Amino acid sequence: TFSLGVSEDRGPRRTMEDAHSFVVDFDAVRGQGFFAVFDGHAGKHAAEWCGQHFHEEMLKSLHKNPEVPIPDVFNVTFNTVDYALSRLSEESDGKMHSGCTAVCAFLRLEDGDGKQSFLDNPVTPPPESSRSSKEFDESGSGSESALRSLGSGTFPLSPSSSTSRVNNDQPPSKSPPNEPVPVRFPPDTVRKVLYSANVGDARGVLCRGGKAVRLTYDHKGSDKYEAKRIMDAGGFVMSGRVNGVLAVTRSLGDSSMKEFVVGAPYTTETEICDDDEFLILACDGLWDIASDQAAVDLVRDMDDAQAMSKKLVNHASSHRTSDNVTVLVVRFKNETPKTA
Repeated sequence: TFSLGVSEDRGPRRTMEDAHSFVVDFDAVRGQGFFAVFDGHAGKHAAEWCGQHFHEEMLKSLHKNPEVPIPDVFNVTFNTVDYALSRLSEESDGKMHSGCTAVCAFLRLEDGDGKQSFLDNPVTPPPESSRSSKEFDESGSGSESALRSLGSGTFPLSPSSSTSRVNNDQPPSKSPPNEPVPVRFPPDTVRKVLYSANVGDARGVLCRGGKAVRLTYDHKGSDKYEAKRIMDAGGFVMSGRVNGVLAVTRSLGDSSMKEFVVGAPYTTETEICDDDEFLILACDGLWDIASDQAAVDLVRDMDDAQAMSKKLVNHASSHRTSDNVTVLVVRFKNETPKTA
């Protein structure tokens, strides 16, 4: 099983510009999950739109590209969302010109070859399947071993254009807007793979055997590789900021700087093994205060994911973070590790 918790705090800022989303049993497969945190800047519109619609666009991309590797599906989705936000900015005459950083994770159940052939032959639901999905049941938790170690991660240098239907009138949603689809139950032999993607400095950190493993990449002007990409595109970096303005070098939205601040994500693929305890997704309001390992150490002895997320937010607030703070925790194990 896995449990989920999310907490947020406006901090010293006048407005709250963070947003988040999660979908349990994502794509109608029991045990899958989609999780995301969006950190807005220059307004809240981009982050709010992503909180409401990113998971919908992800689901569309999955269905349109069923044979495409998930990292590429993430890339398509990020570029689609980036284009949609640029269109919104144009249609609003620049009133919705904001942007946001993003960190997303997709916990997927799949066969050894990365497919989901079990969906062609659905497993009969177990007797206890009538329990609420809020319990976050996760089939396949007894997989024998990790077949793949942590991936090196990739991020394309330039986005590809694609169109997207934009409807900003829908209220925030925790599930896809389509007609209800019966949840499908995978067999116990599936493996669990965590796919992550990010732009900007929103970060994902996995606790593996007590060690913090970063799954994302901080896209900042202070990064020499990102700075070179900006300069090769005809821009400049001054005081760690793109064209002296924006501290992050990749984001969703920010249409006025799209020539330099692209929406192409960094992606990783990690098979979940017995040593993996929990995942932290958070905006820089936490990471400006705590290192990856410090955040892991702070909550590793806790069982409750909601309490874990709250403790991390409180830690950032008590140490005078200058930003909004949003923390989402996914705990893969319900028991704290035993210490000698």
